[in-house]
Amino acid sequence: MATWFIADLHLSPARPDIAHLFFDFLRDSARGADRLFILGDLFDAWIGDDDTSVFAAQVQQELRRFTDHGIPTYFIAGNRDFLIGERFARATGMQLLDDPTVIDLYGTPTLLLHGDLLCSDDHSYQRFRHWIRKPWLTRLLLGLPLSLRMKIATKLRQSSKTQQPLSEAELAIMDANAATVVDYFSRYDVQQMIHGHTHRPATHHHQLPSGQTATRIVLGDWYTQGSMLKVTAQSFELTQQPLPEGAHYET
Repeated sequence: MATWFIADLHLSPARPDIAHLFFDFLRDSARGADRLFILGDLFDAWIGDDDTSVFAAQVQQELRRFTDHGIPTYFIAGNRDFLIGERFARATGMQLLDDPTVIDLYGTPTLLLHGDLLCSDDHSYQRFRHWIRKPWLTRLLLGLPLSLRMKIATKLRQSSKTQQPLSEAELAIMDANAATVVDYFSRYDVQQMIHGHTHRPATHHHQLPSGQTATRIVLGDWYTQGSMLKVTAQSFELTQQPLPEGAHYET
């Protein structure tokens, strides 16, 4: 048995290849999992749980089919889908988790987070995050007419660079700050961390002030391939799967 972790799929009608690989993952590789954790940016843009699009309904249906098999599935919001709420959770059978959250992973306390909180060098983004996550502003956004929010989401997708790999300069500014990473290890009293957001899949080791060595595993994005982390009681395995060719949606 295994626990799976994924993040940064950036699902969008513009990228049916990513969506189809995700659906295949739910139907096949993850079907026998102990648990599945989705660590943010499942969607390229989520405008609210009242989204009535065919695409939104299809994703929710696939997730519900998966959770109906009795596999606990958990979600931590990312910077692009922080408007996912309880209505979406009920529709899909997922459980929403705080960012960050500590879990027991086969006997090891493990800190899970989307990862954007670690990118403290990106000052403008951190200021934006501070304000956009305020409850009153979230309520204001969700209070806008659905048609207007759908137009905003379309413009965000059109102007987004998430449909192609990011440049090294863009990746560098959104990478995790080493001192901030160590601070989070110490703050939550753990020696193991898993996150996404930075789009640089790898395993890192950090020396803590206590003298202990901590492990940080970074999940990959799904722009050019599927990226998954499979964890068992004995091992961690970052895996990749190719995107399908010629994928399309039925409308």
